[in-house]
Amino acid sequence: MMVEMSNATGDLNWLLDDLVDRVVGADHAIVLSADGLLIGRSRDLLAEDGEHLSAVASAFQSLARGTGRHFGGGAVRQTVVEMEHAYLFVTAAGEGACLAVLASEDADVGLVAYEMNMRIKRVGQFLSTAPRFPESAGVVGGSRS
Repeated sequence: MMVEMSNATGDLNWLLDDLVDRVVGADHAIVLSADGLLIGRSRDLLAEDGEHLSAVASAFQSLARGTGRHFGGGAVRQTVVEMEHAYLFVTAAGEGACLAVLASEDADVGLVAYEMNMRIKRVGQFLSTAPRFPESAGVVGGSRS
């Protein structure tokens, strides 16, 4: 089981490296679970920074989902945060996972979003994560039994 997980993580990290290498201005890429756990990261992102970015991306995606539900906006397709010197893109990637890219201020935002969506379409099932507490494992009504 550990070998399979290690291979899957290596493949995922390779996909993230490829995204950063191919898209001008894309500095870092991560895959995270819906609850903010870091699943994979591009090579130039330190583990600690990846975990921080994962928590931030999860929070933004959660806020966007809540806003969509409350105001009838529907499902969140993508969350984009524009900063003075960077962009943060967060997109749902399979069931229970997100792809996040941190890009520089001179990145082509349309190209970054397009490339993220193309990667997700090609490998969406690979990016899916299982729920951390499936109902069959004793979770009833949102609490562990």
